[in-house]
Amino acid sequence: MHRSEDFRRTVRRGVRAGRGAVVVHAWRGDSSGTGIAGGRSTCSGVGSVAPRTVGFVVSKAVGPAVRRNRVRRRLRHLARRRLGELDEQTQVVVRALPAAGTAGRELANDLDAAWSAAVAKLDQRVGLAGRARLDQRSTSADRSGREPR
Repeated sequence: MHRSEDFRRTVRRGVRAGRGAVVVHAWRGDSSGTGIAGGRSTCSGVGSVAPRTVGFVVSKAVGPAVRRNRVRRRLRHLARRRLGELDEQTQVVVRALPAAGTAGRELANDLDAAWSAAVAKLDQRVGLAGRARLDQRSTSADRSGREPR
């Protein structure tokens, strides 16, 4: 993930889960480029969502450049293992907190826990949004007297 619009959309419209040294934001679009929450267009308005992308945010609060780059490389390596678990059109942003600069093995544990929690929340939201659309269809069909599609 490279574009600021992708980061912004994922952080603002997605779900969030934090554990220890990291916070994971996840968002899933559909093939039309709209979000799961009911047809809003993407931030750029173009409707292009890259499939299964991961971005990293490591601020200066983590430490000097050498430490930040080391944390980013470790997170990239750890996230690569989990990338195959994601559905198509899912974007993830991993934000390193200041504690990530001094975290040892805890960084892997924190990332795994936060990643799993964010994906579970995202799956729950997608399930609820899908049920809401079905309920909305059946309610509108009841009013019109027609069967739902």
